[in-house]
Amino acid sequence: MRQSLGELEKAFAKEISLERLRRDSLQRTTRKRALKREVDRRHKRGSVRFVLLVLTLIATAVIVTAVMFRTLYLLLG
Repeated sequence: MRQSLGELEKAFAKEISLERLRRDSLQRTTRKRALKREVDRRHKRGSVRFVLLVLTLIATAVIVTAVMFRTLYLLLG
């Protein structure tokens, strides 16, 4: 019985050790995924902001050009 009890204790200790390793591995994987999602979100937000900036610059150039030619037309017309 003692040998059997000793074997059970060793098996239990081994199982606990394996469970800790699995838990640590899952935590690392979860952290990696969360970090990757955050990086992807940040990149997407940056891309959207860049597109908005470019569109704003183009709209500003078009408006300034139109106002400039209208002013020239009024002054010279």
